[in-house]
Amino acid sequence: MQNNNPTKLTLTLYFPVLVSYLLINSPIISYFVAWFGSLFIFYTTILSPAAIINRDLPIHKQIMRPIFLTQLIFAGFMCTTSIFYFMDHLGYRYLTEINYGAQFKENEQTVLIASCQRVSLLAHAALVTGMLIVQKHKIKLKSTQAFDDDFLIWLSIIVFGLGSICQFFPGLNQIALPLTLIGISCAAVLFVKGFIKKNFNYLAIGATIFTINFIHASLSGFKEPIITNVIILACVFFPYFKKLILYLAIPVTYVLLYFLPTYNNTVRQSWGGEVSAEEAQNQAFETFNSDNVEEIEDTNWGFLTRRLSEIEMFTQFADFVPSHHPYYGWEIVEDSFEGLVPRIFWSGKPNMETVSMERVYDAGVANKMSTVSAKTRPVVDAYLSWGIVGVFLFMLLYGILVQHLSDKSEQIFGGYELGCVIMFNSIFQGLWRGNNFEFMFNNIFWGYVIMWFLFYLLRTIKVLKPVFD
Repeated sequence: MQNNNPTKLTLTLYFPVLVSYLLINSPIISYFVAWFGSLFIFYTTILSPAAIINRDLPIHKQIMRPIFLTQLIFAGFMCTTSIFYFMDHLGYRYLTEINYGAQFKENEQTVLIASCQRVSLLAHAALVTGMLIVQKHKIKLKSTQAFDDDFLIWLSIIVFGLGSICQFFPGLNQIALPLTLIGISCAAVLFVKGFIKKNFNYLAIGATIFTINFIHASLSGFKEPIITNVIILACVFFPYFKKLILYLAIPVTYVLLYFLPTYNNTVRQSWGGEVSAEEAQNQAFETFNSDNVEEIEDTNWGFLTRRLSEIEMFTQFADFVPSHHPYYGWEIVEDSFEGLVPRIFWSGKPNMETVSMERVYDAGVANKMSTVSAKTRPVVDAYLSWGIVGVFLFMLLYGILVQHLSDKSEQIFGGYELGCVIMFNSIFQGLWRGNNFEFMFNNIFWGYVIMWFLFYLLRTIKVLKPVFD
């Protein structure tokens, strides 16, 4: 590691937080200071000479570690995507003024948006602080792989197959998703290894599994599985084709943001059963082939301002608590721990989806008659529970937990590729963005169980062998 001062680096992260709060009486300026503050944290902890990064691997070969990938996705989603909603609020659309003079008008909503952006920046700083506190100077491996990369072939096929089967049983959802994701990550690694080593078996199996999953994701009507697949593929190719991936990043992001919202909206027609998913997909492609530019732009702007970013939902909760409802205290956490009990042992266990949506309905974020699922995210739940202090403490613990789980995965699975790339970023992929407390606590607990189960299984069948001191 570099001989940098972690205390000095950590304190530096809170400089934009302090400035944004000093400018609290100028909400527009305060918002932009807070928004640029996240970019400042990205630079300081990843690119600057002061960054504290493990040197066991070159930076471009460890980008799936939490300080890079988890931070960029979590904080990028939580902090930087709000710019579209804020610009829309000020009277701009696609950076073009559509309401002359609106940008000079400050109102109660402007104050709320700026306040939520400051809290998000504080959460970002606390998240990174937690990572830096527990980040190991050198990860001491407890295992090493006993075989070459061929074992990834059967590992990907078996876990992807088991995960796909488990998806048909509602009670096994907690197991199905992590197993499926492990299979997809194995496939992505095999795909890139096959491409680099010109190994047809790796290439064929990896490409097949990855393609099957991508097709399934494209028919789901959800944007996240498609984006996740693109991220995984880009990350595993990045160490070998760094410049190419960087060059493609902006155009691919533009294509996803331009086509995905309209595409998903059309595919979701199949949810009502009126058409099949395949027919809805064909209709989506026809939409792009026709001259529907205005319709596409309307859909995309709505996506950028209200679905890509959840700042609007945050402002609604911030307006509701504590002005109209006291802080929830430990209520949400207690409900989350109840969710850890398998339903087979507790037939009367409350439905966690219903429980989590109650506070959404209470705050007026969604109507009970609507079919929308507007679940909260970790920062919002922490704020609802204990306010700004709760956000800081919870996100500090969040950063500590994420870093610990990543380091532990590398330690027991014998290194970065199997431990971090495949196991950690599959089993705990939900931590990339986080979820509401009820679902997130469940994912972490059962993910931890699955992680250790797979470790002992691979040890038992001698895929992994212990490293003796």
